[in-house]
Amino acid sequence: ACFRLLCSLLLPALFLSGILCICLVVLLWGVRLWIQRKKQLSSAGRDGKRPLLVGFFHPYCNAGGGGERVLWCAIRTLQKKYRNVTCVVYTGDRDATGEEIVEGAFRRFNIKLIHPVKFVFLEKRFLVEASLYPHFTLLGQSLGSVFLGWEALLKCVPDIYIDSMGYAFTIPLFKYLGGCRVGCYVHYPTISTDMLSVVRNQDTRFNNAAFVTSSPLFSKFKLVYYYFFAFMYGLVGSCSDVVMVNSSWTLNHILSLWRAGACTSVVYPPCDVQTFLDIPLEVEKSTSEYSIVSVSQFRPEKDHPLQIRAFAKLLKEKRVGQEPSLKLILIGGCRNQQDEERVNNLKCLCEELGVSDDVVFRINIPFEELKRHLAEATIGLHTMWNEHFGIGVVECMAAGTVILAHNSGGPKLDIVVPHEGRVTGFLAEDEDGYAETMAYIFSLPPEKRLEIRENARRSVLRFSDQYFEDTFLLSVEPLFK
Repeated sequence: ACFRLLCSLLLPALFLSGILCICLVVLLWGVRLWIQRKKQLSSAGRDGKRPLLVGFFHPYCNAGGGGERVLWCAIRTLQKKYRNVTCVVYTGDRDATGEEIVEGAFRRFNIKLIHPVKFVFLEKRFLVEASLYPHFTLLGQSLGSVFLGWEALLKCVPDIYIDSMGYAFTIPLFKYLGGCRVGCYVHYPTISTDMLSVVRNQDTRFNNAAFVTSSPLFSKFKLVYYYFFAFMYGLVGSCSDVVMVNSSWTLNHILSLWRAGACTSVVYPPCDVQTFLDIPLEVEKSTSEYSIVSVSQFRPEKDHPLQIRAFAKLLKEKRVGQEPSLKLILIGGCRNQQDEERVNNLKCLCEELGVSDDVVFRINIPFEELKRHLAEATIGLHTMWNEHFGIGVVECMAAGTVILAHNSGGPKLDIVVPHEGRVTGFLAEDEDGYAETMAYIFSLPPEKRLEIRENARRSVLRFSDQYFEDTFLLSVEPLFK
């Protein structure tokens, strides 16, 4: 009797599920056909041929960061190589015109585009703002990106779609509904195996609150949520025809999550190394003061407190009366009030450690002033754990400082590595390690420091615009066949 009852309930449920699945497939197929029809009706070029549309999904294309430099270099590279290509940028920067955005790219990055770019302005960018999702932020932003991607697809259907900002959940949308060949440039994974281990080990970090780490129940729940999200992220990412990643660190995570090794390659971001290589390199003159410079936004993950504590330890262990004196110069951008509060907290930490007179804060300074500080500095300092690449590290090395970076992520795997068997810089992990290594660098003869600086300079040519162009074109070639 129980079996009959179970069958009488289960069979209609299975039948209904099958009908719903068929309806969903038919609906999606209908939407795809409708979108393809829209694409065919789009206007042809002057010669009667329809240009090949390459769409870049970059909702914050006017932000002026390293990710935007990659975008404009990629567009310029395609314009140089392919004649019958029109580049389309999907952006939410509705407070600027297309001309202003292109002018901004030229002013900030000295990147001049060969042909005009078509801008598709999106109205629903607020759906990908982290502030909209105080909880389940990763899932909220990812689902929001699907709606934003749908708006983009309805406004313009490209032939080739490239997600250049890390919105992997838009990839299946353009591939299966838009019928596009799809690629992506991954600056960092939305979720990484490191994030999973932080939650699994109940470590307190800026993205893993203390109330979660102190509760085994909350930690288990968050771990299940992260594993579910990692599975979904891997699923959508594996739809890509071409995957480009910015470093070996990102490559390792993407390979383990997306399992798309055959179509994945490392394409280092184009760093403006030439500007810094123009700084003359010579043996340091005897001076009464040495400076240590840090260049990074005042964000929690950059770990400025570690820099201040290590510097305080270095000063404490420095022998009394020893010359020359030392200065720590913290250069960075403040994006909002939270960043400004962070700077005030760092100033309080300096007072607490008694190093206020020896630490200088330079906020939102012009590029020329940044260049001058780097030209005068002896050490370039970087302390972020698992930095996915580290453009600031490359710039410090190009400018001729002796780099001391965190022993993890991009700096460890790609940047501060021996060049032709020679030392290019140093790595450290904790307060003691940083203080000891800084003391060691200052103890070296100026000629030895010059040798390390020269090695570092030669090594960063791997991160030039030209190298990016060559590797980028090689990677995207399958999309144009």
